[in-house]
Amino acid sequence: MSHGSIVESPKRESQTGKESLRHILVVDDDALVCMAIEVYLQRNNFRVTIADGGEAGLRALENEQFDLMIVDIFMPHTRGFESIRIFHERAPAVPLIAMSGYAFANLNSPAPDFLRMALELGASRCLRKPFTSAALQVAIENCLADRPRGKRPFTASAVISDFSRGSTGGRARDSDCE
Repeated sequence: MSHGSIVESPKRESQTGKESLRHILVVDDDALVCMAIEVYLQRNNFRVTIADGGEAGLRALENEQFDLMIVDIFMPHTRGFESIRIFHERAPAVPLIAMSGYAFANLNSPAPDFLRMALELGASRCLRKPFTSAALQVAIENCLADRPRGKRPFTASAVISDFSRGSTGGRARDSDCE
């Protein structure tokens, strides 16, 4: 996959009907991470679009509708959290799972919690790389449970209504990072 490319998985379209599958956008510059996530999602009956980097992910978001986004925090040609903020701004009603494998060279110094910061910028859940397929499944299930099929997009009145019923409205909770 060349830098900036978008690839939609063709698998299962003929078996189950493309429209009936939940559509997930995966945005990461690491081809191996994309391939592993894609294979897992296909085996679990999801329609998958892979975007190689933030720019390709934003192009995909302009041309398709997604039920969920899985976005790496640190990619070339993006400034860290900028990708999370932009993806959330462009599609605020679509849950976003932020992922990062960023490690510090000096383990003795206090490190900022990048995944927790991603939650504050709009991510619904976060995963620290490497993560297990079980952790990925739980994050996906939680995000999709928060946004069932056909749920209305977030609007000011919907957020106020959810807040008055005690919902967190997609805001960060302690259990949102794995």
